[in-house]
Amino acid sequence: MFDHIGFNVSDFPAARAFLLQALQPLGIAITAEGDGWAMLGRPAEGNLWFGSFGPVPGPVHVAFAATSREQVRQFHAAALAAGGKDNGAPGLRPHYHANYYGAFVIGPDGHNLEAVCHAAEA
Repeated sequence: MFDHIGFNVSDFPAARAFLLQALQPLGIAITAEGDGWAMLGRPAEGNLWFGSFGPVPGPVHVAFAATSREQVRQFHAAALAAGGKDNGAPGLRPHYHANYYGAFVIGPDGHNLEAVCHAAEA
């Protein structure tokens, strides 16, 4: 549905380093980059734009699609290693639906980042 979506960050180099490390297990990497901004994504999918061109919005929630529960666990570990704060360990969230497996971290600017897999355990 989206081509891209974006928001400003307070420290572009720190946000770039955090997002690259946290999202690497999901196969998400830089698709385009310029002075003070970058786009993250996967081939043939929408992109997440972030940059340092204005005020940082209040905390936003961004959920990234994972293809497996193992990717969710790897995302959570990578995000914590990159300096994120735990906001929900990997696990089932059956109040959303029976196979909703997600993990949540708070990033450098207070944004709630999630990886989620909707598939049943392999």
